[in-house]
Amino acid sequence: MKKVALVSASAGLAVLAALGFSQQAVMAQTSTAATPQPAMSSTVNRAEVEAIIKDYLIKNPEVLLEAQAALSAKQEASQQQAQGQVISQNRDKLFNSPLDAVFGNPKGDVTVVEFFDYNCGYCKRALPDMDALLKSDPKLRFVMKEFPILGPDSTKAHIVAKAFKALMPEKYLEFHRDLLGRDGRATEDAAMQIAVKLGGNEKAIREKMKSPDIAQAFQQNYDLANALNINGTPSYVIGNEVVPGALGADALAEKISHIRNK
Repeated sequence: MKKVALVSASAGLAVLAALGFSQQAVMAQTSTAATPQPAMSSTVNRAEVEAIIKDYLIKNPEVLLEAQAALSAKQEASQQQAQGQVISQNRDKLFNSPLDAVFGNPKGDVTVVEFFDYNCGYCKRALPDMDALLKSDPKLRFVMKEFPILGPDSTKAHIVAKAFKALMPEKYLEFHRDLLGRDGRATEDAAMQIAVKLGGNEKAIREKMKSPDIAQAFQQNYDLANALNINGTPSYVIGNEVVPGALGADALAEKISHIRNK
C-alpha cells in the first residue's frame, strides 16, 4: 500500500469539506462539553482554522485514507461509465471490424476483444490463456486488435502480420502463436521468417505490406484505445467493460460467464 503524505492545512480543509465537515463542526471537535463557547465570528482567522484542521488531521489520520479511498472509487466509477459509453458508440469498430482477425467461433455468443503487441511480455504470458479459453469454450469469439506500441520493431512485425493475414487468413492463428510465443524480440525479419515457413510468398507479402488498409487498421485501433483510456497491453474489452492486464484464464472466464448470465 502506498503511504499517504501529510497534506497541508488548506488541503485538509478541502478533504473535510468533501466529507461533509463544516468549519463549525471542525471547531466543535476542539471544544469541551463543560465549557460554553462564544458564537463564531462571521470572519474566521485563516491561520486559526488551518491550525484546527491540522490538529484534527493529526489526531484522525484515517480521515485522509477514507478520503483517498472515496476519491479513487469515484474516479474508477466515472472512468468505467465513460468507457461503457465509448464501447456502446463504437461496437462495430470494436467487435466487428473486417480489419481485425477473429479466433474461435466467428458466430460466438460472447466476444472478447484483445489489444496486444507482439513484443509485450504480458501478452506472451496471456497467449496460453486465450488458447485455454478457446479450447474449453466452443461458443467464444476472440477479436485481435493489433496495437503496436513498443517501438519500431513492433510496428514492423505487426505490418508483416497484417500482410500475412490478408494473404493467408487460414494460417494467421498459427502465425500469431508462433510469433507471440517465440523467445526474443519480434522484428520484421522474425515475422517474415515465420510467414515464409508457413507457406507465405515473401515477395507477395512485402507488396501487401504497402497496403493503406494496414495503416488504417492501426489508426483505428489507436483511436479506440485512446478513447477507452487503454495505454498498455494486453487490454481486453468484454461486454461493456475494459479489463486491463494479463489476469489469467480463470478471471477472464468469470467475466465471460457474467456476460452470459445477465
